[in-house]
Amino acid sequence: MSDTSESWRPGSFTKNFSWGKKENGLLKLHQAIRVGFDGVTEDVERETFRNRVKKEGLLDYIPVNFFLFNSSKGGANFIIADELVFQAINWNHSDSFDKLAIFAFNFSRVGKWRGAGPEQRYPALWARHYIKDRVANQFGWDTKKISANDIEAFVKNDPRYKAKTARKLSTNLYYLYSVSHLSDFSTNRVERWWVDCLFLALDRLIEDQKLDGIDIDGARYASILANSNFGDLSGQRSVEKDLAEKHLIALYDACGSRERFSEEHVRERTAVKIEDVEWVLANDVRPQGAVHPTNPRVLKSIPRACAMLAKYAGFEIIEADELEQFDPDKFAVERTRRILAELREQNIVPNMSAEELLKLTREK
Repeated sequence: MSDTSESWRPGSFTKNFSWGKKENGLLKLHQAIRVGFDGVTEDVERETFRNRVKKEGLLDYIPVNFFLFNSSKGGANFIIADELVFQAINWNHSDSFDKLAIFAFNFSRVGKWRGAGPEQRYPALWARHYIKDRVANQFGWDTKKISANDIEAFVKNDPRYKAKTARKLSTNLYYLYSVSHLSDFSTNRVERWWVDCLFLALDRLIEDQKLDGIDIDGARYASILANSNFGDLSGQRSVEKDLAEKHLIALYDACGSRERFSEEHVRERTAVKIEDVEWVLANDVRPQGAVHPTNPRVLKSIPRACAMLAKYAGFEIIEADELEQFDPDKFAVERTRRILAELREQNIVPNMSAEELLKLTREK
């Protein structure tokens, strides 16, 4: 980030805006994305997005200025299709979507568009630093310590904050955190929303660098993710998450990074990576799941076209019908039984059952 970006300006976040009933979470954002992208995971012109959303009486400025990623191409302003858009379009609103969305907000990388000021590229640095410096590093992700008063004191006491008042920003941000299940970030386990956050972070980091004419190759994905403070911003750190990162970065790279949403690109990539590929036109276009055999909690929803590339990266594929009700413990038991059966076929006789083996690994 540039020096200019370290000037904290609240912008339109201090305005009055309604998210609806508290129990609805960020439903209005979910609806705005679906309407604005017209249900398709493809880049859309910013003005087209805003017109569609306003026509339905939904929020427009907050989504495009704080949650989504903007880019200019051919003289026109676009909002790109990334992991947040993919999740909104393919699944109904849920707590998992809210957690992914609030991560996007705190990550605070929304790109550039014609007419935007330099500070709008990273519009919520006050939130980013509050989470990283205060919630993660001082509170240890004890979200019970978060309050509007604490947020207000944090931003007012930082010389980078460039506004006369911080009260409205603080109450708006506290409300946003309270409806988006930020408290769940305290878990040290790998969960599906966290997996989605990792993909979204890479989408945003790569696109942000492109704005400066810099292309990031797969060999650098781990380093740019680490330098972005992803670990602090995405919740409690753990060894399980650190190990999962390596597998997920490999999957992200294998599937073509943000180009994973382009079936044409994925087909071309598959033909290069895997010999003698035979494409079959699928009747079911729903996304599938890619699960890593070493830890069934490392489960990522992916575009259906990416299935063979996911296998190439060492993942197993979960069908769309199984994805919603996927049970990692059941998967681990069934996979262990399958491996033991294969060993028996080879006349290699194990001296313990699948349940005993799982019990042993859990104890360790």
